[in-house]
Amino acid sequence: MTQKWDIVIVGGGLAGYVAANFLAKNDLSILILEKGKNVGGRARTNKINHQYLNLGPHAFYKKGKAKSILEELGIKLNGKSPKLGGVLVENNMEYAAPFTPLGLFSTSLLNWKERIEWITFILKVNSIDTEKLAGQTFEQWVKQAALSKKVQSLLYVLGRLTSYCHAPEKVSAKLIVSHLKTVMGGVLYLDGGWQTIIDQLHNKAVMGGVQVQTHTAVKQIAPVEHDHIKLVLSNGEEIHGKYVICTTGPHELNKMLGEKVNLPQSSFFAQTTTVKGATLDVALSQLPNPKRLFAMSISDPLYFSVHSNYARLSEDGKSAVLHVFKYHHPDDHIDSKKVQNELEQFLEKMQPGWQKYMITSRYIPQIIVNQRLPQIGDEHKLLRSKTDIPGLYIAGDWASPHSILAEGAVSSGRLAAEEITQKEKR
Repeated sequence: MTQKWDIVIVGGGLAGYVAANFLAKNDLSILILEKGKNVGGRARTNKINHQYLNLGPHAFYKKGKAKSILEELGIKLNGKSPKLGGVLVENNMEYAAPFTPLGLFSTSLLNWKERIEWITFILKVNSIDTEKLAGQTFEQWVKQAALSKKVQSLLYVLGRLTSYCHAPEKVSAKLIVSHLKTVMGGVLYLDGGWQTIIDQLHNKAVMGGVQVQTHTAVKQIAPVEHDHIKLVLSNGEEIHGKYVICTTGPHELNKMLGEKVNLPQSSFFAQTTTVKGATLDVALSQLPNPKRLFAMSISDPLYFSVHSNYARLSEDGKSAVLHVFKYHHPDDHIDSKKVQNELEQFLEKMQPGWQKYMITSRYIPQIIVNQRLPQIGDEHKLLRSKTDIPGLYIAGDWASPHSILAEGAVSSGRLAAEEITQKEKR
């Protein structure tokens, strides 16, 4: 018997669950197919030795669209905002980060002329009209926005911090600066990690009648007659859906559609580049240097932050959970061992003797942070969540024209759900 559903959602991550929860308000049969053994995608949090480890450093934008959309669904986001400050490292020299009034006036990184330029930028950032940045790369914008090399280097650091993208010469200034403006409103580190979002979304979806099937990989997506879409699973089974929302990456979607189905968007999907990084996720019984909670390197694309200072990330709430991260350039050849050494050395600089206090650590040399490196003109190719196959929609961190990361996943999941709901009402 071929299963027939009103809506089949491929992928049980943020985008899929947000779409499912909005659609569950209608009287429709909904199935989520997740290829992994656990749902959540990159929003999963692993519990290891009583510690809650996100897949690399995660921060939730307090003023972003994702927060308001999740709150609309009744999702609670418990946690605190990290304090600004910390240190910046340049060629083995450490400087107070000029992200607070104290840091700005005490840092030896900037001279007085550079300080004034930096203050002027911080005061003006919220009034930047990002629409006027269309057609510019982030690098081109930085060189116009700042005169001094030091201030330019600070903008590159902020660009990495807010978007995880380390390719200023390739990425869209419009998108990176709009994310930068959102981050200026602050971020949250979540108690229990991002799994708490997934768990709430999952429970609400199931209570709303959504069926969830894990360990189920989709091999093929093909349109069939009578406005239905056929999904062939890896075990050969077939499932039919009136609507399908695909939340996989663009390359995976192309593979599922195969050569016979040639969408106008197919070449764009095939050309997208993923954003990747390396993460060292660590839990310590105590911090060797309790005052050192945040650092970024100016000369290297490195990040360090103790998230447990602001969020409960262990069962007893006593240990220190931190992340050290390297932002990969898309053209880099990655030497896994060398990168691990870089991350461990950066952590040693911030927390000397950290290994004596280690409860657990996990190194992931290449983690996909976002399925699309946002480039100039992408918004024209991602105008809507609909594809040219009737009933097939896309959602995910890459599928929103104006945002990436959780912002893109959550907003595109909602948009796909809205478009299907509107179609059903006609």
